Amino acid sequence: MAPWGAQAGLAGIRPYQSNPTIEGNGCSPSGEVGELRAPFSNQRFCMAFLALGINHKTASVDVRERVAFTPDQMVEALRQLCRVTPTREAAILSTCNRSELYLQQDQLEADAVLAWLANYHRLSLDELKACAYVHVDDQAVRHMMRVASGLDSLVLGEPQILGQMKSAYAVAREAGSIGPLLGRLFQATFSTAKTVRTDTAIGENPVSVAFAAVSLARQIFSNLQRSQALLIGAGETITLVARHLHEQGVKKIVVANRTLERASALAAELGAQAILLADIPEELHNSDIVISSTASQLPILGKGAVEQALKRRKHKPMFMVDIAVPRDIEPQVGELDDVYLYTVDDLHEVVAENLKSRQGAAQAAEELVAAGTEDFMQRLRELAAVDVLKAYRQHAERIRDDELSKAQRLLANGASAEDVLAQLARGLTNKLLHAPSVQLKKLSAEGRVEALSMAQELFALHEGTEKT
Repeated sequence: MAPWGAQAGLAGIRPYQSNPTIEGNGCSPSGEVGELRAPFSNQRFCMAFLALGINHKTASVDVRERVAFTPDQMVEALRQLCRVTPTREAAILSTCNRSELYLQQDQLEADAVLAWLANYHRLSLDELKACAYVHVDDQAVRHMMRVASGLDSLVLGEPQILGQMKSAYAVAREAGSIGPLLGRLFQATFSTAKTVRTDTAIGENPVSVAFAAVSLARQIFSNLQRSQALLIGAGETITLVARHLHEQGVKKIVVANRTLERASALAAELGAQAILLADIPEELHNSDIVISSTASQLPILGKGAVEQALKRRKHKPMFMVDIAVPRDIEPQVGELDDVYLYTVDDLHEVVAENLKSRQGAAQAAEELVAAGTEDFMQRLRELAAVDVLKAYRQHAERIRDDELSKAQRLLANGASAEDVLAQLARGLTNKLLHAPSVQLKKLSAEGRVEALSMAQELFALHEGTEKT
Protein backbone atom coordinates (compact mmCIF):
# COMPACT_ATOMS: atom_id res chain seq x y z
CA MET A 1 0.00 0.00 0.00
CA ALA A 2 1.39 3.32 -1.04
CA PRO A 3 1.13 6.35 1.23
CA TRP A 4 -1.44 9.05 0.73
CA GLY A 5 0.22 10.95 -2.07
CA ALA A 6 0.64 7.89 -4.24
CA GLN A 7 -2.93 6.69 -3.74
CA ALA A 8 -4.82 9.87 -4.52
CA GLY A 9 -6.90 9.48 -7.63
CA LEU A 10 -7.23 5.69 -7.52
CA ALA A 11 -10.67 4.11 -7.58
CA GLY A 12 -12.28 4.29 -4.18
CA ILE A 13 -9.54 6.50 -2.79
CA ARG A 14 -10.32 10.20 -2.88
CA PRO A 15 -8.07 13.20 -2.33
CA TYR A 16 -8.76 15.79 0.31
CA GLN A 17 -11.64 18.14 -0.40
CA SER A 18 -13.54 20.62 1.67
CA ASN A 19 -17.31 20.77 1.93
CA PRO A 20 -18.41 23.59 4.18
CA THR A 21 -22.10 22.96 3.48
CA ILE A 22 -22.29 19.78 5.53
CA GLU A 23 -24.79 19.92 8.38
CA GLY A 24 -23.17 19.09 11.70
CA ASN A 25 -22.58 15.56 12.90
CA GLY A 26 -24.09 12.79 15.00
CA CYS A 27 -22.87 14.04 18.35
CA SER A 28 -24.32 16.57 20.72
CA PRO A 29 -22.14 19.34 22.16
CA SER A 30 -21.50 17.16 25.17
CA GLY A 31 -19.97 14.53 22.97
CA GLU A 32 -22.85 12.13 23.28
CA VAL A 33 -24.23 10.73 20.07
CA GLY A 34 -27.49 12.41 19.14
CA GLU A 35 -30.46 10.95 17.33
CA LEU A 36 -29.37 9.38 14.08
CA ARG A 37 -31.21 10.44 10.93
CA ALA A 38 -32.41 7.80 8.56
CA PRO A 39 -29.43 6.60 6.55
CA PHE A 40 -31.05 7.55 3.27
CA SER A 41 -33.67 10.24 3.77
CA ASN A 42 -35.64 11.67 0.89
CA GLN A 43 -33.59 14.84 1.30
CA ARG A 44 -30.11 13.34 1.53
CA PHE A 45 -28.64 10.58 -0.57
CA CYS A 46 -25.01 11.54 -0.03
CA MET A 47 -23.05 9.48 2.41
CA ALA A 48 -19.55 8.08 2.62
CA PHE A 49 -17.69 5.32 4.41
CA LEU A 50 -14.07 6.13 5.21
CA ALA A 51 -11.22 3.97 6.42
CA LEU A 52 -8.14 6.07 7.07
CA GLY A 53 -4.96 5.84 9.08
CA ILE A 54 -1.43 4.47 9.04
CA ASN A 55 0.02 0.98 9.29
CA HIS A 56 3.27 -0.99 9.23
CA LYS A 57 3.45 -0.64 5.44
CA THR A 58 3.29 3.15 5.37
CA ALA A 59 4.78 4.33 8.67
CA SER A 60 7.79 3.45 10.83
CA VAL A 61 7.37 2.23 14.38
CA ASP A 62 8.49 5.69 15.55
CA VAL A 63 5.50 7.30 13.81
CA ARG A 64 3.07 4.51 14.70
CA GLU A 65 3.78 4.80 18.41
CA ARG A 66 3.08 8.54 18.23
CA VAL A 67 -0.29 7.93 16.54
CA ALA A 68 -1.33 5.05 18.79
CA PHE A 69 -4.38 5.38 21.07
CA THR A 70 -4.25 3.97 24.59
CA PRO A 71 -7.31 2.10 25.89
CA ASP A 72 -7.97 4.95 28.33
CA GLN A 73 -8.10 7.47 25.47
CA MET A 74 -10.49 5.62 23.19
CA VAL A 75 -13.94 6.62 24.43
CA GLU A 76 -13.23 10.32 24.78
CA ALA A 77 -11.28 10.36 21.50
CA LEU A 78 -14.28 8.91 19.66
CA ARG A 79 -16.65 11.44 21.19
CA GLN A 80 -14.29 14.27 20.39
CA LEU A 81 -13.88 13.03 16.81
CA CYS A 82 -17.66 13.08 16.30
CA ARG A 83 -17.94 16.44 18.01
CA VAL A 84 -15.34 18.40 16.05
CA THR A 85 -15.51 16.75 12.60
CA PRO A 86 -18.45 16.10 10.26
CA THR A 87 -18.51 12.45 11.31
CA ARG A 88 -21.77 10.71 12.19
CA GLU A 89 -20.40 7.30 13.21
CA ALA A 90 -16.87 6.29 14.17
CA ALA A 91 -14.66 3.50 15.50
CA ILE A 92 -10.91 3.39 16.15
CA LEU A 93 -8.63 0.38 15.75
CA SER A 94 -5.22 0.88 17.36
CA THR A 95 -2.67 -1.94 17.48
CA CYS A 96 1.11 -2.17 17.35
CA ASN A 97 0.93 -2.29 13.55
CA ARG A 98 -1.82 0.20 12.73
CA SER A 99 -4.00 3.07 13.89
CA GLU A 100 -7.13 3.28 11.75
CA LEU A 101 -10.39 5.21 11.90
CA TYR A 102 -13.56 3.73 10.43
CA LEU A 103 -16.13 6.44 9.75
CA GLN A 104 -19.51 7.19 8.25
CA GLN A 105 -20.09 10.73 7.03
CA ASP A 106 -22.89 12.37 5.10
CA GLN A 107 -20.32 13.73 2.70
CA LEU A 108 -16.63 13.01 2.33
CA GLU A 109 -14.53 15.05 4.74
CA ALA A 110 -11.24 13.18 5.03
CA ASP A 111 -9.25 16.39 5.40
CA ALA A 112 -11.08 17.40 8.57
CA VAL A 113 -10.56 13.97 10.12
CA LEU A 114 -6.85 13.82 9.33
CA ALA A 115 -6.42 17.34 10.68
CA TRP A 116 -8.11 16.20 13.90
CA LEU A 117 -5.91 13.10 14.08
CA ALA A 118 -2.74 15.14 13.61
CA ASN A 119 -3.82 17.67 16.21
CA TYR A 120 -4.88 14.98 18.69
CA HIS A 121 -1.45 13.35 18.59
CA ARG A 122 0.46 16.63 18.21
CA LEU A 123 1.86 15.79 14.78
CA SER A 124 2.18 18.14 11.86
CA LEU A 125 -0.51 17.54 9.24
CA ASP A 126 2.13 17.21 6.51
CA GLU A 127 3.94 14.54 8.51
CA LEU A 128 0.72 12.56 8.90
CA LYS A 129 -0.29 12.96 5.25
CA ALA A 130 3.09 11.58 4.17
CA CYS A 131 2.21 8.15 5.54
CA ALA A 132 -1.60 8.17 5.73
CA TYR A 133 -4.05 6.43 3.44
CA VAL A 134 -7.74 7.07 2.87
CA HIS A 135 -10.16 4.50 1.47
CA VAL A 136 -13.67 5.54 0.50
CA ASP A 137 -17.00 3.70 0.18
CA ASP A 138 -16.60 0.20 -1.36
CA GLN A 139 -12.81 0.42 -1.00
CA ALA A 140 -13.26 1.30 2.68
CA VAL A 141 -15.54 -1.71 3.11
CA ARG A 142 -13.04 -3.94 1.31
CA HIS A 143 -10.18 -2.59 3.45
CA MET A 144 -12.02 -3.31 6.72
CA MET A 145 -12.80 -6.85 5.59
CA ARG A 146 -9.19 -7.44 4.52
CA VAL A 147 -7.92 -6.16 7.86
CA ALA A 148 -10.33 -8.34 9.86
CA SER A 149 -9.41 -11.38 7.74
CA GLY A 150 -5.69 -10.91 8.38
CA LEU A 151 -4.93 -10.10 4.74
CA ASP A 152 -3.43 -6.71 5.59
CA SER A 153 -1.44 -7.87 8.62
CA LEU A 154 2.33 -8.03 9.01
CA VAL A 155 1.80 -11.76 9.43
CA LEU A 156 -0.60 -12.89 6.71
CA GLY A 157 -3.68 -14.50 8.19
CA GLU A 158 -2.85 -13.80 11.84
CA PRO A 159 -5.96 -14.41 13.93
CA GLN A 160 -5.52 -11.78 16.66
CA ILE A 161 -6.63 -8.90 14.45
CA LEU A 162 -10.25 -10.10 14.31
CA GLY A 163 -10.47 -10.00 18.10
CA GLN A 164 -8.91 -6.54 18.07
CA MET A 165 -11.48 -5.41 15.50
CA LYS A 166 -14.29 -6.74 17.70
CA SER A 167 -12.82 -4.86 20.67
CA ALA A 168 -12.76 -1.65 18.60
CA TYR A 169 -16.45 -2.18 17.82
CA ALA A 170 -17.28 -2.79 21.49
CA VAL A 171 -15.44 0.38 22.59
CA ALA A 172 -17.22 2.43 19.91
CA ARG A 173 -20.56 1.12 21.16
CA GLU A 174 -19.55 2.13 24.68
CA ALA A 175 -18.70 5.60 23.40
CA GLY A 176 -22.03 5.83 21.59
CA SER A 177 -20.32 6.48 18.25
CA ILE A 178 -21.71 3.44 16.43
CA GLY A 179 -24.97 3.90 14.52
CA PRO A 180 -26.98 1.79 12.08
CA LEU A 181 -24.69 2.09 9.05
CA LEU A 182 -21.30 1.48 10.65
CA GLY A 183 -22.90 -1.15 12.85
CA ARG A 184 -24.08 -3.03 9.76
CA LEU A 185 -20.62 -2.71 8.23
CA PHE A 186 -18.92 -4.17 11.29
CA GLN A 187 -21.31 -7.12 11.36
CA ALA A 188 -20.73 -7.77 7.66
CA THR A 189 -16.99 -7.51 8.27
CA PHE A 190 -17.10 -10.06 11.08
CA SER A 191 -19.18 -12.42 8.95
CA THR A 192 -16.78 -12.21 6.00
CA ALA A 193 -13.73 -12.70 8.23
CA LYS A 194 -15.36 -15.80 9.75
CA THR A 195 -16.03 -17.19 6.27
CA VAL A 196 -12.40 -16.59 5.31
CA ARG A 197 -11.25 -18.46 8.43
CA THR A 198 -13.51 -21.44 7.89
CA ASP A 199 -13.38 -21.74 4.08
CA THR A 200 -9.67 -21.14 3.42
CA ALA A 201 -6.35 -22.32 4.81
CA ILE A 202 -5.28 -18.78 5.61
CA GLY A 203 -5.27 -19.53 9.34
CA GLU A 204 -3.48 -22.88 9.22
CA ASN A 205 0.05 -23.26 10.55
CA PRO A 206 -0.42 -20.54 13.17
CA VAL A 207 1.87 -17.60 12.61
CA SER A 208 1.90 -14.38 14.61
CA VAL A 209 4.25 -11.71 15.78
CA ALA A 210 4.58 -13.75 18.96
CA PHE A 211 5.50 -16.84 16.96
CA ALA A 212 7.93 -14.83 14.84
CA ALA A 213 9.67 -13.53 17.98
CA VAL A 214 10.12 -17.04 19.32
CA SER A 215 11.31 -18.28 15.92
CA LEU A 216 13.97 -15.57 15.91
CA ALA A 217 15.05 -16.58 19.43
CA ARG A 218 15.35 -20.16 18.24
CA GLN A 219 17.68 -19.02 15.46
CA ILE A 220 19.93 -17.16 17.90
CA PHE A 221 19.92 -19.80 20.63
CA SER A 222 20.33 -23.24 19.14
CA ASN A 223 18.90 -24.88 22.24
CA LEU A 224 16.14 -22.94 23.99
CA GLN A 225 15.99 -25.58 26.71
CA ARG A 226 19.12 -24.03 28.18
CA SER A 227 17.74 -20.49 28.08
CA GLN A 228 15.80 -18.40 30.55
CA ALA A 229 13.17 -15.95 29.33
CA LEU A 230 11.82 -12.77 30.89
CA LEU A 231 8.44 -11.70 29.53
CA ILE A 232 7.29 -8.18 30.31
CA GLY A 233 3.52 -7.75 30.24
CA ALA A 234 0.67 -10.22 30.59
CA GLY A 235 -1.59 -9.36 27.67
CA GLU A 236 -2.63 -11.42 24.66
CA THR A 237 0.67 -11.14 22.77
CA ILE A 238 2.83 -12.04 25.77
CA THR A 239 0.49 -14.93 26.54
CA LEU A 240 1.08 -16.29 23.03
CA VAL A 241 4.84 -15.76 23.38
CA ALA A 242 4.83 -17.62 26.70
CA ARG A 243 2.95 -20.55 25.22
CA HIS A 244 5.28 -20.77 22.24
CA LEU A 245 8.34 -20.64 24.51
CA HIS A 246 6.82 -23.26 26.78
CA GLU A 247 6.25 -25.53 23.79
CA GLN A 248 9.91 -25.08 22.85
CA GLY A 249 10.95 -26.29 26.29
CA VAL A 250 12.53 -23.05 27.58
CA LYS A 251 14.30 -23.80 30.87
CA LYS A 252 12.61 -21.07 32.88
CA ILE A 253 10.06 -18.36 32.17
CA VAL A 254 9.59 -15.27 34.34
CA VAL A 255 6.54 -13.03 33.78
CA ALA A 256 6.78 -9.42 34.92
CA ASN A 257 3.72 -7.22 35.03
CA ARG A 258 2.37 -4.04 36.62
CA THR A 259 -0.06 -6.14 38.66
CA LEU A 260 1.08 -9.40 40.20
CA GLU A 261 -2.39 -10.92 39.84
CA ARG A 262 -2.31 -11.04 36.02
CA ALA A 263 1.31 -12.16 35.96
CA SER A 264 0.55 -14.95 38.41
CA ALA A 265 -2.41 -16.17 36.38
CA LEU A 266 -0.25 -16.57 33.28
CA ALA A 267 2.66 -18.00 35.25
CA ALA A 268 0.43 -20.62 36.87
CA GLU A 269 -0.71 -21.81 33.43
CA LEU A 270 2.86 -22.50 32.32
CA GLY A 271 4.65 -23.30 35.55
CA ALA A 272 6.49 -19.97 35.36
CA GLN A 273 7.49 -17.34 37.95
CA ALA A 274 5.59 -14.07 38.41
CA ILE A 275 7.19 -10.79 39.47
CA LEU A 276 6.33 -7.09 39.48
CA LEU A 277 7.83 -4.59 37.03
CA ALA A 278 9.76 -3.09 39.93
CA ASP A 279 11.56 -6.42 40.38
CA ILE A 280 12.93 -6.54 36.82
CA PRO A 281 16.40 -5.09 37.68
CA GLU A 282 17.05 -8.01 40.03
CA GLU A 283 15.92 -10.57 37.48
CA LEU A 284 17.26 -9.08 34.27
CA HIS A 285 20.80 -10.49 34.54
CA ASN A 286 19.41 -14.04 34.60
CA SER A 287 17.54 -13.55 31.34
CA ASP A 288 18.86 -14.76 28.00
CA ILE A 289 15.63 -13.78 26.25
CA VAL A 290 13.62 -10.63 26.98
CA ILE A 291 10.36 -10.06 25.15
CA SER A 292 8.20 -7.08 26.07
CA SER A 293 4.69 -6.02 25.13
CA THR A 294 2.90 -3.62 27.48
CA ALA A 295 0.63 -0.61 27.08
CA SER A 296 3.06 1.63 28.95
CA GLN A 297 3.52 5.14 27.58
CA LEU A 298 7.09 5.23 28.91
CA PRO A 299 9.97 2.77 28.40
CA ILE A 300 10.17 -0.10 30.88
CA LEU A 301 13.83 -0.91 30.23
CA GLY A 302 16.52 1.74 29.89
CA LYS A 303 20.08 1.52 28.65
CA GLY A 304 21.53 1.86 32.16
CA ALA A 305 19.59 -1.08 33.61
CA VAL A 306 20.62 -3.32 30.71
CA GLU A 307 24.28 -2.28 31.07
CA GLN A 308 24.21 -3.29 34.74
CA ALA A 309 22.64 -6.64 33.83
CA LEU A 310 25.31 -7.30 31.17
CA LYS A 311 28.08 -6.67 33.72
CA ARG A 312 26.54 -9.25 36.05
CA ARG A 313 26.21 -11.66 33.10
CA LYS A 314 29.88 -11.09 32.25
CA HIS A 315 28.70 -9.88 28.85
CA LYS A 316 26.91 -13.07 27.94
CA PRO A 317 24.63 -12.01 25.00
CA MET A 318 20.99 -11.06 25.53
CA PHE A 319 18.25 -11.38 22.94
CA MET A 320 15.50 -8.77 23.19
CA VAL A 321 12.30 -8.22 21.22
CA ASP A 322 10.21 -5.11 21.79
CA ILE A 323 6.73 -5.77 20.40
CA ALA A 324 5.12 -2.80 22.13
CA VAL A 325 3.99 0.44 20.48
CA PRO A 326 4.98 2.82 22.07
CA ARG A 327 8.25 0.96 22.69
CA ASP A 328 9.00 -0.62 26.06
CA ILE A 329 12.76 -0.78 25.55
CA GLU A 330 14.81 2.36 24.90
CA PRO A 331 16.21 2.29 21.34
CA GLN A 332 19.67 3.09 22.78
CA VAL A 333 19.76 -0.41 24.27
CA GLY A 334 20.38 -1.68 20.75
CA GLU A 335 23.71 0.17 20.73
CA LEU A 336 25.16 -2.16 23.40
CA ASP A 337 27.64 -4.74 22.06
CA ASP A 338 26.13 -7.80 23.70
CA VAL A 339 22.48 -7.06 23.04
CA TYR A 340 20.44 -8.19 20.03
CA LEU A 341 17.41 -5.84 20.08
CA TYR A 342 14.56 -6.24 17.61
CA THR A 343 11.32 -4.27 17.20
CA VAL A 344 8.15 -5.36 15.42
CA ASP A 345 9.54 -3.82 12.24
CA ASP A 346 12.54 -6.14 12.42
CA LEU A 347 10.36 -9.25 12.28
CA HIS A 348 9.60 -8.92 8.55
CA GLU A 349 12.28 -11.37 7.41
CA VAL A 350 11.30 -13.95 10.00
CA VAL A 351 7.70 -13.62 9.02
CA ALA A 352 8.40 -13.91 5.28
CA GLU A 353 9.34 -17.59 5.52
CA ASN A 354 6.21 -18.37 7.46
CA LEU A 355 4.03 -16.63 4.92
CA LYS A 356 4.82 -18.97 2.04
CA SER A 357 2.45 -21.65 3.29
CA ARG A 358 -0.37 -19.13 3.39
CA GLN A 359 0.09 -17.46 0.04
CA GLY A 360 -1.93 -20.08 -1.78
CA ALA A 361 -4.94 -19.45 0.45
CA ALA A 362 -4.61 -15.68 0.14
CA GLN A 363 -6.17 -15.54 -3.33
CA ALA A 364 -9.20 -17.52 -2.21
CA ALA A 365 -9.50 -15.22 0.80
CA GLU A 366 -9.32 -12.13 -1.44
CA GLU A 367 -12.15 -13.50 -3.57
CA LEU A 368 -14.30 -14.03 -0.46
CA VAL A 369 -13.55 -10.46 0.66
CA ALA A 370 -14.50 -9.14 -2.79
CA ALA A 371 -17.77 -11.09 -2.63
CA GLY A 372 -18.44 -9.83 0.90
CA THR A 373 -17.79 -6.25 -0.20
CA GLU A 374 -20.13 -6.48 -3.18
CA ASP A 375 -22.86 -8.12 -1.08
CA PHE A 376 -22.67 -5.39 1.55
CA MET A 377 -22.69 -2.55 -0.98
CA GLN A 378 -25.66 -4.13 -2.77
CA ARG A 379 -27.60 -4.35 0.48
CA LEU A 380 -26.63 -0.75 1.23
CA ARG A 381 -27.95 0.38 -2.13
CA GLU A 382 -31.17 -1.47 -1.40
CA LEU A 383 -31.47 0.52 1.83
CA ALA A 384 -31.48 3.71 -0.23
CA ALA A 385 -34.60 2.51 -2.02
CA VAL A 386 -36.29 1.55 1.23
CA ASP A 387 -36.55 5.14 2.45
CA VAL A 388 -37.91 6.36 -0.87
CA LEU A 389 -40.42 3.53 -1.14
CA LYS A 390 -41.53 4.11 2.44
CA ALA A 391 -42.11 7.81 1.79
CA TYR A 392 -43.98 7.09 -1.45
CA ARG A 393 -46.14 4.45 0.21
CA GLN A 394 -47.07 6.88 2.99
CA HIS A 395 -47.95 9.47 0.33
CA ALA A 396 -50.11 6.93 -1.53
CA GLU A 397 -51.84 5.82 1.66
CA ARG A 398 -52.78 9.43 2.49
CA ILE A 399 -54.32 9.78 -0.98
CA ARG A 400 -56.15 6.46 -0.51
CA ASP A 401 -57.56 7.52 2.84
CA ASP A 402 -58.74 10.88 1.44
CA GLU A 403 -60.46 9.30 -1.56
CA LEU A 404 -61.99 6.56 0.58
CA SER A 405 -63.47 9.18 2.95
CA LYS A 406 -64.99 11.01 -0.03
CA ALA A 407 -66.49 7.78 -1.33
CA GLN A 408 -67.98 6.92 2.05
CA ARG A 409 -69.57 10.37 2.32
CA LEU A 410 -71.07 10.03 -1.16
CA LEU A 411 -72.54 6.62 -0.27
CA ALA A 412 -73.95 8.03 2.96
CA ASN A 413 -75.63 10.80 0.94
CA GLY A 414 -77.34 8.28 -1.30
CA ALA A 415 -75.09 8.21 -4.36
CA SER A 416 -75.10 4.99 -6.35
CA ALA A 417 -72.37 2.50 -5.57
CA GLU A 418 -71.44 2.30 -9.26
CA ASP A 419 -70.88 6.06 -9.53
CA VAL A 420 -68.96 6.17 -6.25
CA LEU A 421 -66.63 3.34 -7.32
CA ALA A 422 -66.01 5.03 -10.67
CA GLN A 423 -65.19 8.34 -8.96
CA LEU A 424 -62.96 6.56 -6.41
CA ALA A 425 -61.01 4.88 -9.20
CA ARG A 426 -60.60 8.17 -11.12
CA GLY A 427 -59.59 10.08 -8.02
CA LEU A 428 -56.96 7.52 -7.00
CA THR A 429 -55.54 7.30 -10.53
CA ASN A 430 -55.38 11.05 -11.08
CA LYS A 431 -53.82 11.90 -7.72
CA LEU A 432 -51.27 9.08 -7.81
CA LEU A 433 -50.18 10.10 -11.30
CA HIS A 434 -50.25 13.86 -10.75
CA ALA A 435 -46.87 14.42 -9.08
CA PRO A 436 -44.92 11.96 -11.30
CA SER A 437 -46.55 13.46 -14.40
CA VAL A 438 -45.68 17.04 -13.44
CA GLN A 439 -42.09 16.13 -12.55
CA LEU A 440 -41.59 14.05 -15.71
CA LYS A 441 -42.77 16.92 -17.92
CA LYS A 442 -40.50 19.31 -16.05
CA LEU A 443 -37.45 17.05 -16.38
CA SER A 444 -38.15 16.46 -20.06
CA ALA A 445 -38.49 20.20 -20.68
CA GLU A 446 -35.10 20.70 -19.01
CA GLY A 447 -33.56 18.27 -21.49
CA ARG A 448 -33.07 15.46 -18.97
CA VAL A 449 -34.22 12.81 -21.43
CA GLU A 450 -32.71 10.06 -19.28
CA ALA A 451 -35.65 10.60 -16.93
CA LEU A 452 -38.01 9.31 -19.65
CA SER A 453 -36.07 6.08 -20.01
CA MET A 454 -35.87 5.73 -16.24
CA ALA A 455 -39.65 6.24 -15.95
CA GLN A 456 -40.27 3.55 -18.57
CA GLU A 457 -38.05 1.17 -16.64
CA LEU A 458 -39.45 2.17 -13.25
CA PHE A 459 -43.07 1.65 -14.30
CA ALA A 460 -42.24 -1.41 -16.46
CA LEU A 461 -43.86 0.24 -19.50
CA HIS A 462 -41.88 -1.86 -21.94
CA GLU A 463 -43.28 -5.00 -20.35
CA GLY A 464 -46.80 -3.61 -20.66
CA THR A 465 -46.23 -2.80 -24.36
CA GLU A 466 -44.96 -6.28 -25.08
CA LYS A 467 -48.03 -7.87 -23.48
CA THR A 468 -50.45 -5.66 -25.41
